[in-house]
Amino acid sequence: MARRIRDILRNGQPNEQIVIQGWVRTKRESKGFTFVEVNDGSSMAGLQVLLNEDTPDYADIVKRLSTGSSIEISGLLVESPGKGQRVELQAKTAQIYGEADAETYPLQKKRHSFEFLRTIGHLRSRTNTLGAVFRVRNACARAIHEFFQERGFLWIHTPIITASDCEGAGEMFAVTNLDLGKLPMTGDNAVDYSQDFFGKPAYLTVSGQLEVESMAMAFSNVYTFGPTFRAENSNTSRHLAEFWMVEPELAFCDLEGNMELAEVFLKYLFEYVLETCPEDMTFFNKRIDNTVLATADNIINSEFERITYTDAIALLEKADRKFDYPVSWGLDLQSEHERYLAEDYFKKPVIVTDYPTEIKAFYMRLNDGGKTVRAMDVLAPKVGEIIGGAQREERLDVLERRIQEAGLEAADYWWYLDLRRYGTVPHAGFGLGFERLVQFMTGMANIRDVIPFPRTPENIEF
Repeated sequence: MARRIRDILRNGQPNEQIVIQGWVRTKRESKGFTFVEVNDGSSMAGLQVLLNEDTPDYADIVKRLSTGSSIEISGLLVESPGKGQRVELQAKTAQIYGEADAETYPLQKKRHSFEFLRTIGHLRSRTNTLGAVFRVRNACARAIHEFFQERGFLWIHTPIITASDCEGAGEMFAVTNLDLGKLPMTGDNAVDYSQDFFGKPAYLTVSGQLEVESMAMAFSNVYTFGPTFRAENSNTSRHLAEFWMVEPELAFCDLEGNMELAEVFLKYLFEYVLETCPEDMTFFNKRIDNTVLATADNIINSEFERITYTDAIALLEKADRKFDYPVSWGLDLQSEHERYLAEDYFKKPVIVTDYPTEIKAFYMRLNDGGKTVRAMDVLAPKVGEIIGGAQREERLDVLERRIQEAGLEAADYWWYLDLRRYGTVPHAGFGLGFERLVQFMTGMANIRDVIPFPRTPENIEF
């Protein structure tokens, strides 16, 4: 059975008989022998293989081999005389699974722009950078599950198709099986959704929060981690139409407990990735953003600052710089404001709490006086908001009023209101955009380069 190259590079010993499978990165021919670097995606580095004239069908194999070819090689692991490598493989047998046309293969050994690589999304994962991104992404996902599972949280699979707009923003993708060329209409010239699959309008979810709240009312501590969708026509380096969200929810929890969980959670993720993917993180620090490791250290070793929105506005108003967006109590913080607080003023992560009621969602718990809600945003240097959350409104009468004030139909949230009728408890939770986290962790400039197949306006290839 083939061994993974990552394991061979770390643990392989001379005189071991091994088999590897992977794709050719480079080929260097000399008289009577050929060096080939093979990579199987398990690590940044590939394994150097020496083919020589004693290898069966040597001439034919070398002639057919080129960058991108897939191959299986068996042989003897030996100490390598070359620099920068501990061991190499002396091939005894080699089998080519698939050739790659050297004239047309788009990933020759040279630098390619990320814009170009997005046009070949089916192949770009074979590059050093995208390979490192997706190994880090995998480590992040594993860390998320391990963090919550170690603490007794239940993983909830919340629905992807929903009838409710969690955020009240209206930027949702409709789901229908109606014939769009011949829509059934009602007497008042509206679409007759009673004839649709679900008998009412349905959408791709923007968040699993409302559903996971209901599960917290049975299991206390739960989380959901899955795809979410936003029909926001934003062609920016920070927006995707399809992305993944991590959303824990804790019963019998207030805003203070929510903040504590968010801080411990972020520290855990960064520590896990640094330990699991050291070569990849070093690569990002060297080739992508030379502050990646320092940023990770800041997250892990800083005690997060905590400040109210009101105090944050006061600090911003006194700032010795001019912002592009106005600063005033009642206006939402923009990315430049968030980055100033975390990056320049406190120089570490900041948790801002108690935002104005008018700029936050209906489900957030009202503070005394009604002017602010028990919301929180975790702001990080270089990116601004990385986590958003709140203590939820557990009082039935207040929640009913908030739904009405938001212009939503209470009937659409009958089950959500039931949670306040039958055994309501204080509870809280937060949301973390998974791609934003990976982007922040790796220093990648564009969010489209931290998800295998990005979905953005007018882009649905692969």
